[in-house]
Amino acid sequence: MTISTHSDVTRSAEWQKLRAHHTEVAGLNLRELFDTDPDRGHDLTVTAGDLFIDYSLHRIDRSTLGLLTDLARAVGLEEHRDRMLRGDRVNTTEDRAVLHTALRLPRSSDLQVGGDDVVADVHRVLDRMGEFTDRVRSGQWRGATGERITTVVNIGIGGSDLGPRMVYRALRHYADAGISVRFVSNVDPTDLVATLTDLDPATTLFVVSSKTFTTIETLTNATAARRWLTAALGADAVARHFVAVSTNTALVAEFGIDPDNMFEFWDWVGGRYSVGSAIGLSVMAAIGREAFAQFLAGMHTVDRHFAEAPLEANAPVLLGLLGFWYSNFFGAETRAVLPYSNDLDRFPAYLQQLTMESNGKTVQLNGTPVETATGSIWWGEPGTNGQHAFYQLLHQGTRLVPVDFLGFAEPTDDLPAIDGHGSMHEILISNLLAQRRVLAFGRTADELAADGVPASLIPHKVMPGNRPSTTVLAPTLTPSVLGQLIALYEHQTFVEGALCGINSFDQWGVELGKAQAVELQAALSEPEGMMQSVDGSTAGVVRWYRSIRGRSSP
Repeated sequence: MTISTHSDVTRSAEWQKLRAHHTEVAGLNLRELFDTDPDRGHDLTVTAGDLFIDYSLHRIDRSTLGLLTDLARAVGLEEHRDRMLRGDRVNTTEDRAVLHTALRLPRSSDLQVGGDDVVADVHRVLDRMGEFTDRVRSGQWRGATGERITTVVNIGIGGSDLGPRMVYRALRHYADAGISVRFVSNVDPTDLVATLTDLDPATTLFVVSSKTFTTIETLTNATAARRWLTAALGADAVARHFVAVSTNTALVAEFGIDPDNMFEFWDWVGGRYSVGSAIGLSVMAAIGREAFAQFLAGMHTVDRHFAEAPLEANAPVLLGLLGFWYSNFFGAETRAVLPYSNDLDRFPAYLQQLTMESNGKTVQLNGTPVETATGSIWWGEPGTNGQHAFYQLLHQGTRLVPVDFLGFAEPTDDLPAIDGHGSMHEILISNLLAQRRVLAFGRTADELAADGVPASLIPHKVMPGNRPSTTVLAPTLTPSVLGQLIALYEHQTFVEGALCGINSFDQWGVELGKAQAVELQAALSEPEGMMQSVDGSTAGVVRWYRSIRGRSSP
């Protein structure tokens, strides 16, 4: 049986089978599951590109996976995936195609959408990005005073900030041209002021990233940055120190940026999926076009795996199904991502936007209320820092939090261990292995008693275990591997959205607050008449704010 993704999946026979199955397995412990199925540690793994993924530490048995993939087929997951990849308008509320995967198609690929040669368009922009960043990196592009550019400041917000910021941090070892990148996103002026404090305008290049060139936070910061630059170098310097990533040529030119220095992207690229587009210009300036091409190729590797692997061996599908399993059958509300790599310290924040902006929805594609849980709350910090912060709750708290551990066999940096034997990286990875093991298997009262723990302390030291986790490992953190990780999470986000029958590619929830912020700004400075049109709570807060700012209240 196949049901439309516009229908409620909870009415399907496959859902009912899963519900009955959950009743049977919910009480099983991971210790029991490994005792009865000793091969699961070998068998419940999957490889995608360079990524080795172990999902054996989940509260499932062999039949669970079959029932979950049956549900995926019932909602037409494969068809929905194929429609997205070929450029159908799967973003129905905005009548748009969803083609972030086209950003990483090889030049030899063919994809025609609405009469446009999408691959040719993508590589035209990539070529322009490469030519420009080659000039910046070589010193051929110079500032208004003739000095080389040594710092690029990326001004954007949301996907125009989180993606390039995370990637630049992760790939710092590939920044090989003496160019550093800084990022400004928050409209709080402290963000911009702190970023510019020790910079030289003569050696600074700004990349202003805004699809419409109307995003208030980005334009406010860009305008302030332009004042900072022109105060030092004069108005004519703007053309040598500002470039844009946008689709709005008129507003870019009005700002003072030469349209020849505007890099295009398209409405079929959502912001949170855009780091492989011209939004990655600042990253390319740091790491070069060759490393950026490897980054895109890594994404494409997992795109092909997602498109071609059967559901039963498809890494993003399996991980998306497991996320759906915990959200809808175990009541799990959050998911922790714990990279055992300090270079991935911004990866959890990147995933927050990717997943929560995509799947934080309450209605299905046809506008009817959802009956499933949609979207988990994603969070995390690098190990081992998190171990000394929130792992206590993961181990002994009352909330079920599925965990993703990320690690690498070869470090980007390493030093000898404290005793001179082994390395610091081995200490790091031994912690990853220990934490996943303790989460899964815990420690019983009997084991504690056998170790001589006083009876009064045993209840406090019992580790319940049975806490599920996925482990994602790779040889080392290269541009390609980072691209593979991003695509892995992009596609499992898609899978969970398809299971819920929602549109993972719009974000109407962020729009109303933006509009009201513009309206309320007037109440803070020129409030005549405005206070009567707002609620009592807002009016009271505005009065307090104005009293502190020393302005009279109406």
